[in-house]
Amino acid sequence: MIVKLLILSVVMFFLNLFFCFKTLNKREMKLQLRLEINKALYLKNPENTDLGKRIIKHSIILIHQTGFEAFTFKKLAQEIGTTEAGVYRYFENKHKLLIYLITWYWGWLEFQIKFQTNNIAEPAIKLKKIISILSIPVEDDLATDYVNESLLHKICIDEGAKTYLTKQVEENNKQQFFKPYKDVCALVSEIISEQNPSYKYPKTLASTIIEVAHLQNFFKDHLPSLTDVNNDKTTNLVEDFLNDLVTRVLQS
Repeated sequence: MIVKLLILSVVMFFLNLFFCFKTLNKREMKLQLRLEINKALYLKNPENTDLGKRIIKHSIILIHQTGFEAFTFKKLAQEIGTTEAGVYRYFENKHKLLIYLITWYWGWLEFQIKFQTNNIAEPAIKLKKIISILSIPVEDDLATDYVNESLLHKICIDEGAKTYLTKQVEENNKQQFFKPYKDVCALVSEIISEQNPSYKYPKTLASTIIEVAHLQNFFKDHLPSLTDVNNDKTTNLVEDFLNDLVTRVLQS
C-alpha cells in the first residue's frame, strides 16, 4: 500500500511539473508576442485597456474596409460604441494611429522571421524562407486576439507607404517611428551578406525584396497591367520572381 502511494505521488509530481512547464511556455510565448511600440506614437498605451484594444482591433477592420483616406476617428468611435474624444485620448491623429499599426506589423513580422528561420543554418535557404514569408498571404495569429494580422498585412500593402511618404518623414525618422521596418530590413541585409560577403548592396537588396513583395501583390490586385503576377493560386509568382532575382544578383 505504501509503495503504491509513493508511486502515485511520484506520478502526480511529474504531471504537475509537466503542466507547469506547459503553462510557462504559453506565458513566454505571450511575452514574446507583446511588442514594444514607440511611446511617441500614442498618448495612452492602447494595449493596457479594453477600450484601447478595441480601438486597435476595429481600426484595422475599418481601414481595411474603407481605406485610410475615408477612415476617421468619428467613424471608429461609432463602430466601437465610444466617443470621438475617447479615441483622441489614445492617439493624437489618425496618421500616428496608422504608423502605430504598421509598426506593430513590422515588429510581429520580425518575430515571425526569427522564429521560422531559427533552426536554418544555410544563408541561402534562410533567405528563401524569408522571401516565402514576405510573399504569401498572412494568416491571422490567434495568439493576438485584438490584432488581425491577415488584414493588417493587406493594410501594410495598400497603405504602408503613406506612413513615410509625407513632409514630416525626416522629423518622424528622428523620433524613430520607422525603426521596426529598418530592423526587418537590417535582418534581411545581414543574411544577404552572409550568403555573399562580397556583394556591395545588401541594404538596397533587402529593402527591394520587401517593397517588391508588397508592390507586386498590390499591382496584382489593382494594376494588373504592371505585373506578370496573377491570381493563380497554384503557384506564388511573387515568390518565384524574387527567388529568381536574388539568385541572379547574388551569383553574378
